[in-house]
Amino acid sequence: MTNTNINTLDSTNFSFNNQTAYYKGKVRDVYTINNKLLVMIASDRISAFDVVLPRGIPYKGQVLNQIAEQFLNATADIVPNWLIASPHPNVSIGRMCQPFKIEMVVRGYLAGHAARTYSGGLRELCGVKLPEGLKENDKLPHPIITPTTKASEGHDEDISKEEIIKQNIVSKENYEQLEKYTLALYARGQEIANKMGLILVDTKYEFGIFEGEIYLMDEIHTPDSSRYFYLEGYNERQEKGQEQKQLSKEFVRRWLIENGFQGKQGQTIPEMNDEWITEISNRYIELYEKVTGKTFIKADYSQILTDIEHSVKNQLSKI
Repeated sequence: MTNTNINTLDSTNFSFNNQTAYYKGKVRDVYTINNKLLVMIASDRISAFDVVLPRGIPYKGQVLNQIAEQFLNATADIVPNWLIASPHPNVSIGRMCQPFKIEMVVRGYLAGHAARTYSGGLRELCGVKLPEGLKENDKLPHPIITPTTKASEGHDEDISKEEIIKQNIVSKENYEQLEKYTLALYARGQEIANKMGLILVDTKYEFGIFEGEIYLMDEIHTPDSSRYFYLEGYNERQEKGQEQKQLSKEFVRRWLIENGFQGKQGQTIPEMNDEWITEISNRYIELYEKVTGKTFIKADYSQILTDIEHSVKNQLSKI
């Protein structure tokens, strides 16, 4: 049974002054203002295997938005980013960039998609050679970049650096700059995570062009875009062949796989009961507190749409 007492921010439908476009992503509602600014509202929708699941997760949007805000501010010395202000726990407002049509995925460990590929017998991912003898969750000799195409619909696809340049998806000069930014951002993310007793296992970044310059876009180092392990006990768990204790969305993917769903045609999404929804919410909040070192303060859902609308209008009037 669905418990309607579980409040979630599932969607928005605003009309702001000078609004020129609206886009509903998997988890975000994006409003374009004057073709210059983006108002990005992080909903509580959750997706896995590129499918939006039928029930939202309380406070998930707030967790994503506030982690991203903290890390965008903490990396602004490495690369300029799109963020101007975050006037509400679920809202970010920033510059509208022309996005590159790839996502820069960076991996320091053999986990998730890379581990599934490796266990299937392949020793190359996105044109990057992987050494023999690795176990799932082992640290790689050095971080690797395994980009994906950014699909407007359906699944993102793995692609190599060579193919990106050959197909002129990104110029060689820009791609090499994206590589440098990606590795520098990942190094900073690992450094911050380590101080918090975590390992930033892998993550992805999106970049675009604003006024002729490369800018970091969207969210960074959130549980939707990143995987974290607990640092304490990592080596012992690897030596014993045990599963790593992690904070990420991977536990949701694994639950779906165990229940016969991987986003393939003909598969049915398993029922998400209230207990499972609450557990996912608690895991997101736990990650927020671990990775930021701050106590999570739950947003008021009683009139959240009104609060968001007022905060956005007020912020836009100042820009």
